[in-house]
Amino acid sequence: MEKIKIELTKNPRPKPGDQSKLGFGNYFTDHMFVMNYDEGEGWHDPRIVPFENISLSPAAMCLHYAQEVFEGLKAYKAANGDILLFRPEENMIRLNLSNERLCIPLVDEKLAVKAVKELVKTDKDWIPTADGASLYIRPFIFAVDEHVGVRPAKSLMFMIILSPVGAYYPGGLNPVKIFVEKHYVRAVKGGTGYTKAGVNYASSLKAQDEAQKSGYSQVLWLDGINHKYIEEVGTMNVFFTIGDETVTPSLQGSVLSGITRKSCIELMQNWGIKVCERRISMDKIEKAADSGLLREAFGTGTAAVISPIGELKAGDKTIKINNGEIGPISQRLYDTLTDIQWGRAEDTFGWTRKVL
Repeated sequence: MEKIKIELTKNPRPKPGDQSKLGFGNYFTDHMFVMNYDEGEGWHDPRIVPFENISLSPAAMCLHYAQEVFEGLKAYKAANGDILLFRPEENMIRLNLSNERLCIPLVDEKLAVKAVKELVKTDKDWIPTADGASLYIRPFIFAVDEHVGVRPAKSLMFMIILSPVGAYYPGGLNPVKIFVEKHYVRAVKGGTGYTKAGVNYASSLKAQDEAQKSGYSQVLWLDGINHKYIEEVGTMNVFFTIGDETVTPSLQGSVLSGITRKSCIELMQNWGIKVCERRISMDKIEKAADSGLLREAFGTGTAAVISPIGELKAGDKTIKINNGEIGPISQRLYDTLTDIQWGRAEDTFGWTRKVL
């Protein structure tokens, strides 16, 4: 494994003074990881350097053809001082899944995890200690060829940046209102919906903007062919508890394979809760709500961990879920996952990785 060179900054960036006002993605740490790819040489020169702007040609292919992928994970400061990562190997497996689909050369997953650890060690003083706060980690790869013409890139950059972020729910774990999108399409099977690529998020912006203008925090996407089957929320996977069964859409090429999603499935299976991955239509959700069988719904993702859903807006119909309150499964999953991530509970699954 190639050694990662480290160049420390001589001009440290000012740290935010009030951790209660961190928000998400507003501040960035002193250093970043960079590694280059060139055809014939492969990935080379892994290094940690001071955080700074990068220089790109106006003809850089990423600006014209969106050959770009990314990941998202967090570092957590435990009460005993340990710095913990949550299942980082899964992020790098998924990064390579995205790479393969977008014709980006695969990265050494072990080196990528090592790069995350070394960068977090370098900027460990940036990890916030306020309740619920953490250090967000953003690995990403993009094409840098100076070329206007559609083809896979021959030169790329792999970078990792860090951002201290506040608690996702500063006022408590409150259910969100979700708009069911029946007009716009995010992804179809055979496309890039199962990857973590910027193009997927760009195509979701219009629907997201319209939903927010109508008072809804996110969009629930339906399949792109029939506009019938549930896929995922804008930035999260989604689960529904109907009767005694919790259902999440199966991974069929247009749904992101979320790491929090996977962890929730494994936890519920361990607890003896009936959980199923399958296609489920919006009609069935509406019928379950009408019959009183829809007990709770929630989204899962790195940023929020668990986001309980209190209301769905489907056309002219408004569906209230669990009286707009968090359900018992949502609460138990949130408590268990965050206790593991912050080192408050024993990690019997072997999911956390100690950085320091």
